[in-house]
Order: sequence, then structure tokens, then C-alpha cells
Amino acid sequence: MELTGKRIVVTGAFGTLGAAVVQAALAAGARVAAVDRAAAPAGGLGAAQLFGGVDLGDAAAAQRTLDAAAAALGGLDALVNVAGTFRWETLADGNLATWDLLYQVNLRTAAAASKAALAHLKQAGGGRIVNIGAAGALKAGAGMGAYAASKAGVAKLTEALAEELKDHGITVNAVLPSIIDTPPNRADMPNADFSRWVQPGQLADVILFLLSDRAAAITGALLPVTGRV
Repeated sequence: MELTGKRIVVTGAFGTLGAAVVQAALAAGARVAAVDRAAAPAGGLGAAQLFGGVDLGDAAAAQRTLDAAAAALGGLDALVNVAGTFRWETLADGNLATWDLLYQVNLRTAAAASKAALAHLKQAGGGRIVNIGAAGALKAGAGMGAYAASKAGVAKLTEALAEELKDHGITVNAVLPSIIDTPPNRADMPNADFSRWVQPGQLADVILFLLSDRAAAITGALLPVTGRV
């Protein structure tokens, strides 16, 4: 299988997309540590090692968790930063605290987890980091300012870190989905044509490609995955 023996940490792993990535990576032969701020699901996530109740915005907590995950897996070959959230509100009618929240959850977690993973990836002799950006960050619509700004930060983190790590054999890329078909998105947009949206499994497939040896020559890429939106 594509990822046989690879040791991978997935953040935001208990949500719809994160769980899809975990399951796809396990099916591809990887060993996976699943990290989330939420409590670990009672039924588990297949053979994944579970790390629940983790605030990845806290640098110390991120370091402790990545260290523990690497120890549980016997090292670390890749990190997938799925942790994130969404809010829609205009600047006029919204709250500036939303900008702080989306920065903390979307950008700071990715930066903190990546920083915590670096020593382990270098010790492995190379590896992969894949971030979840957003197509909406390329052209923000009304009410999307805070979200788009945080995801634009993820894009620039991806580009900068790719340059920092390219001589260490570590690639850093981001996928830019449009609307992912998740229960919260369906609840927020009940009249939409869900068939046009990106399925979590489809996005997981793209992420797994970026984690694979076939993507060794790709770094600093911001890859749109937009379905028919």
C-alpha cells in the first residue's frame, strides 16, 4: 500500500474530514496518531492512537502531544493539520473576537503542531506536512473576512515553511477545498446541491497522495480541491 509503515499524526482527527483522513491513512498501511481538542470517541478510530482533549494552540501542549505521539508510533514521518473551524459574519455586525478565534484555531494550531513536529521529522530523515487551507482565501466573499484571513495565513505558513525545510527532505503543501460535504455544512445550507461539494473521502485521497513518495517533488504547493462549486 502507498503508506505502508509511515507514521502519521492527524490533528482535528475526530471531525468529519479528520476522521476520513485517519481511516484512509490506516487503509493505506500507515500507523496513525489522531489528535483533537474534543474527547476521544468511545468507539475509537480503528487502529489509530487517540490523543483527545488537546489544545494545539498552546505551544507546550502541542509539543507534549507530538512528542507522545511520536513515541507511540516509534517516530514521525508526516503531519496533517486538519484542526480548524468556520464562522460567517460581516465586520459591521460581527465581533472582532471572531478574528482572534479563527486565527487561534485555523492558523496557530497548524503553526504550533508543525513546530512541534519538526525535530521528529528531521530525525526521520525527511517527511511531509499537509495543511488544510481554503479556496475562499484566494477571493473572500461577504462575511468571509475572518475565515479567509486565517486561511490565507495557513497558505503563507505553507509557502514559508516549504522554503525553510526543502533542504531537510521535508515537503510542505496545502489543499484548498471549497465546501466540504459535512453535517454542519448541510445544516447551514440545507437547500444546496450537496452533490457539487467535495466529499471528505475525495479530499482525503488528495492528502494521501501528497503524503506518498509519488509527491516527493512537490513542495510549497497550494492545491485547489473544489469539486463543482
